[in-house]
Amino acid sequence: MAKLKITLVKSTIKAREKQAATVRALGLKKIGSFVEQQDNPQTRGMIKKVSHLVSVEEI
Repeated sequence: MAKLKITLVKSTIKAREKQAATVRALGLKKIGSFVEQQDNPQTRGMIKKVSHLVSVEEI
């Protein structure tokens, strides 16, 4: 199964509360931090909600 590398590129300070919670649920904390997640519909949905805050690469 494919994996995704998700990197936080913008701050969550001015983001809405639900968007900040989604970023934390993905496992991201600081700008520049990244995580590897499985490519599944749940992860894709979370990424879509915060697409303006993160960058995504397929591994």
